[in-house]
Amino acid sequence: MSANSLGHAARLVRETLPPMHRAGRPFVAGGAAATLLLRKLSPRLGLLAGLGTLATAAFFREPKRVPPLRDDLVLASADGLVSLIEEATPPAELGLPDRPLTRVSVFLSVFDVHVQRTPARGTVEKVAYRPGKFLSADLDKASEDNERNSVLLRLPDGRALVVTQIAGLVARRIVCEVGEGDHVEAGATYGLIRFGSRVDTYLPPGSRVLVRKGQRTIGGETPLAEV
Repeated sequence: MSANSLGHAARLVRETLPPMHRAGRPFVAGGAAATLLLRKLSPRLGLLAGLGTLATAAFFREPKRVPPLRDDLVLASADGLVSLIEEATPPAELGLPDRPLTRVSVFLSVFDVHVQRTPARGTVEKVAYRPGKFLSADLDKASEDNERNSVLLRLPDGRALVVTQIAGLVARRIVCEVGEGDHVEAGATYGLIRFGSRVDTYLPPGSRVLVRKGQRTIGGETPLAEV
C-alpha cells in the first residue's frame, strides 16, 4: 500500500471516529491499563475490559458540529430528547428577576453525546453551581431538586439566556469550562456531564420555540428557538 493510500485511510478514520473530550482521557487510559493486565490473567476478562474501555471512549466523544449562520437562533446545548417545554422560573442562584421564562429541557441517555455546547454567541455573565439530589433526570422535579450548574449568558443585544446542566440518576459529575467574563461562540463546547443527565435552556422573553416535545436534538446545530 502506498504512502498516499495510507494517508487517505488515516484521514478517513479521523473523519469517521469523533475525537474524545479531554475529561475522558484518564478513564480511557485506566481502562486500557486494566485491559492489558487482565489479558495476562484471562483472555475473556481482557476482552470484557477492552469492550468497556471502548464504550467509555464512545461516551466521551466530542464530534465536530457546524452551527447555523444566524445570530437570531438559540441552539440546543446537548444531544438528546426534548422532554419538556414549559414556563418556569430560572435558577434562583443566578439572581435574575423572579418571573417565569420558557424552559426547554433536553434529556440525555447514556448513549448520547455528553458534551454541552453554548447555545448562542455572547458573554458569560455568571456561573452558579448548586449541590442537590441525583434523581432520574427525566423527572419534572429534577430541574429543582438535582445537582446543577447554571450559566447566565448575555447576548449581544443585551438579553439574558440561561443554560443549566443537571446531574441525573447515574451522573455524578458536572464539568463546566467557562467562567465569568468569557466570550463564547454559538456551538462551542463548554462542559460535560457524566453519565446520563439533562440540560435546561431558559429562553429570553418573546422567543419563538422551534422544537416539539419528543423531538431529538443535535447539540450545537439544532435550533431551539428564534430570539
